[in-house]
Amino acid sequence: MDWQKFAEEMALLARSLLKQDSVQQTLDEIAASAVKLVDGCDAAGILAVRKGRAVTLSSYGDMVEESDRRQGELGEGPCFDLARRTDEERVFRIVDMTKPQPDWPRYAEAARELGIGSMTGVLLYTHEEDFGALNLYSRRPGTFTEDIATAGWLLASHAAVALADARTIDQLEHALETRHAIGEAMGILRERHGLSDEEAFSVLRNISQHHNIKLRDVAQRVRDKRTDDPA
Repeated sequence: MDWQKFAEEMALLARSLLKQDSVQQTLDEIAASAVKLVDGCDAAGILAVRKGRAVTLSSYGDMVEESDRRQGELGEGPCFDLARRTDEERVFRIVDMTKPQPDWPRYAEAARELGIGSMTGVLLYTHEEDFGALNLYSRRPGTFTEDIATAGWLLASHAAVALADARTIDQLEHALETRHAIGEAMGILRERHGLSDEEAFSVLRNISQHHNIKLRDVAQRVRDKRTDDPA
C-alpha cells in the first residue's frame, strides 16, 4: 500500500466531498471513491438500517444491493453484527468468504452465490435503532488485508464527517424551502382574503392539524391552487 499516494488522494477526496450539492451526491461520491482508492475493491455501498429495515443508500458496482437485501431479509450479516457490538470496534474484515462463516451461515451462503470472495466494512454512525455502514467487496478471497481494511477505515472516517455535514446542509435547505413555501402561501391568503400575517398562518396551521397534513404540504396546495386559478 502506497500510503503517501493514498494520503494525497484522500485530501483530494475530502475537497471533492465538500463540493457535492446534496446528500445523495455525497453518498455516491463516497461509494465510487472507495472502489477507486482501495486496492482490490470491486464494489462498494452504503447500507443504512432503519428500525430493522435495510436500505441501500448508495451503491457502486455489482452485488451491493443484493447483498444488502439478503442481509435485511435474513436479519444477519457482518453489517448487522458491526452495529450490535459493544466493544466499540467499528471495522469488520472477512478474509475469505468461501470458507464457512458460523456467525451468519445463511448470509455467507448468499454472499458466495453473489460471487463475493472477501469484504470489509466500517460503521459510519449509529442512532438508536438505526445505523449506517460503508461496505467494500471483492470477488477474490484474501483481498482485504489489515492494511487495506485500515485504508477503508480512513476513507470511512472522512465519509462520516462529510455525510454528517451533508445531512445538516440538506436539513437546512429543506427548512429554508419550507419557510419560503409557507411565506408565499401566507401572502396568497393575505391578498385574497384580507388577512393579517397571524390570521393567514393560523389558517394554514388549522388545516394542517385538522387534516393531519404537514404544514409545508398545505402551503404547497395553496400555491398550486393559485397557479391553477390565478383569478
